[in-house]
Amino acid sequence: MAVQGARQGGPDTGGYAGAYLGTHGAGGPGGGTGTVHGGGCACGDCPHGAREGHRRAVAAFLATRDEFAAGRGLPAAVAHSASASRQWVSEELAQSAELVAERGRAEGQAWLAGLWRRTTAVVGAAVVALLLAQALTAVGTGWTPARTAGLAAALVVAAALTAASWFHRARGGVLAPVIGEDNRLSTSRTVAAAWVLLTAYAVLVLAGRLAAASRHAERDALIAGLDLARGAGVVTVLAVVCGVAVLVRRVVGLRVLGQRLQKVPADRPRAADLLTDDAGRGAFTDLQYVVISAVALVFAAVRLARRPDQLPDLPWGLAVLVLVSAATYLAGKYAEGGRPVVLSVVRAREAGDLDGPIRTGDDIEIRGAGFVPPGAQGADRLARMVVRVGSVHVHVPLVPVPGGFRNPTDTLLTVPVPADVEPGRVEVQVVTAAGVETNRYAIDVTD
Repeated sequence: MAVQGARQGGPDTGGYAGAYLGTHGAGGPGGGTGTVHGGGCACGDCPHGAREGHRRAVAAFLATRDEFAAGRGLPAAVAHSASASRQWVSEELAQSAELVAERGRAEGQAWLAGLWRRTTAVVGAAVVALLLAQALTAVGTGWTPARTAGLAAALVVAAALTAASWFHRARGGVLAPVIGEDNRLSTSRTVAAAWVLLTAYAVLVLAGRLAAASRHAERDALIAGLDLARGAGVVTVLAVVCGVAVLVRRVVGLRVLGQRLQKVPADRPRAADLLTDDAGRGAFTDLQYVVISAVALVFAAVRLARRPDQLPDLPWGLAVLVLVSAATYLAGKYAEGGRPVVLSVVRAREAGDLDGPIRTGDDIEIRGAGFVPPGAQGADRLARMVVRVGSVHVHVPLVPVPGGFRNPTDTLLTVPVPADVEPGRVEVQVVTAAGVETNRYAIDVTD
């Protein structure tokens, strides 16, 4: 059959077999003694590494899904029954989607494990860029102690970040502190970390100049540069953004535990997480927080470059702008999400069917909102949705259409009433992929 051919790695699917096993020589492709690597292999020269394995698994799953959506690939044993065909297709897609998710998690782990090298290279490149900028600006004016102190401070910060990358190399290197519990980059932590780094660098610059100062008056001037009156704006912004980062983590955690917010983990963090929600859509609160904070950081960095003898004197107008942006971001965290809700349950009716009450074996449509959490649009997540009909748990069947799924959706689920449900008044409740339960909705089931 067509489905069997897809599993055997036929040319129309990209091949499941190639997604999970690969062979190459010990000395590289085509060399020496062959070694077998799994689909999660992250070798640089392995043609079946984690990324390739995930890509092939996704291609095979999409081909199988579209084949089922076109009505092909059904075995003769279930083709005569619409409900049996739907159940069989759903099980096949769920198993295939779980394999795709496994390859995605393997790719994410391999990506994180190799990220610390890239972040270390970026830190080194930033130090080199600073050296070149100082060298170019020193032409005509000469090299000053402030330039030496700035370069020394950059080397200290780079060494600290490199050490942190090594100790957290399995969790993304430098990015480990800003990756949230849902395996996404945290906007609040990233903004706070940027302000912490700038402030630490500014203090190190002043410390370097103080160590090299020989005159008493110069030392007094540098110490005076740390006065709160001069750096009140930066200190205030630093305190607020760090407080927001801590508070957001607490708010999100409490809302998840209280089932007022649905969270599903991502395969790996992405830079777009800073500007989008969990579903990958652009989020206004995150976007404005990042943009305004980045503008203020650039201004503070320029002020530090122009006046390296004191903390950056961030104007109060710009500081208040950052505080308003932080308040907007925090309010957005309080307002986002919501508990899924069942609004109504009706008997599903095909064209030509007679109207009637709900009986065992009938399909029911559950209408509501919030059934698919943000970030749970993948087939492996959709396959975890369950509807509790009385005391019976019914897995929501996956109904493919070209390019996606007709069932389940965020506002509508279709499930059969199992034969084990006793006639009478029973309650219906949806359990989403995030583990959040909806309200209970009572229906009458007749013989």
